[in-house]
Amino acid sequence: MTDFIRRRPVLAGVIAFIALIILLSSFPIVPETKQAVIVRFGKPERILNRYEPGRPIGTAGAGLSYRIPFVDQIVWIDKRVLAVDMEPQPVLSTDQRRLMVDAFARYRIVDPLLMYIRSTTEDNLKSQLQTILRSEVRNELAKQQFAALLSPERQGVMDDVARSLGVQAAKFGVQIVDVRIKKTDLPDGAPLQSAFESMRTAREQEARSIRAQGLKQAQIIRAQADADAAKTYAASFGQDPQFYDFYRAMQSYLTTFVGDGQDKPAPTNIILSPQNDYLKEFTGHTQSK
Repeated sequence: MTDFIRRRPVLAGVIAFIALIILLSSFPIVPETKQAVIVRFGKPERILNRYEPGRPIGTAGAGLSYRIPFVDQIVWIDKRVLAVDMEPQPVLSTDQRRLMVDAFARYRIVDPLLMYIRSTTEDNLKSQLQTILRSEVRNELAKQQFAALLSPERQGVMDDVARSLGVQAAKFGVQIVDVRIKKTDLPDGAPLQSAFESMRTAREQEARSIRAQGLKQAQIIRAQADADAAKTYAASFGQDPQFYDFYRAMQSYLTTFVGDGQDKPAPTNIILSPQNDYLKEFTGHTQSK
């Protein structure tokens, strides 16, 4: 062996290098954030560092492992929470309004064997989940009215989307963590302007209805106040007619010569005889008689 190395040092070095590579590839190191499917001639053999609910990442399962070189293939699968984005797509509500919806889902691969059988790679899985997400978002949002999709009530709609998506994703060994709408917009152009006009018309009608209701209430209150005032005046007149005449005269003088306190009266000249009945409170009742 020593003579062979001495006679052919280059060949011996190449052989040693290949042997080292084979040795290192026989003992792969499984990262804490990965799980692996060992595939032998296209058939899954075992799972390394498999995800288990409730077990923190980095505990038993990661680290040094083994495989048969050139026979066993390692398929790496992420065990962290991942995200899949949906391209903005139009959604038609029940009241025939169109919206552009942009959503995303967060998921985790909990069954790497099933994921490998159904999708083979993570890229294929992500593409399949995008298709399912678009379908579920469109189906669930199409059951809602336009106003509900623009209000906080849409969170309940997204919970329904998450449940429906979870049922479909479970077939691929995936657990859906959350589904959210990033943005909901009206389409540009005529539909957007039409929606704005419709919203403006609805608010104007609501404002007119509120004003009419307020005017009605004001008239009722004013009529009740006038009735109460008339009742009070009648009671006062019955108890002391002279005081009632005096009070009413003072009110008339105030309105005529001073104003009601809200609007400044225009300059006015009034020429009356001192014996005029209207000025009896100035001249005295005895003189007017």
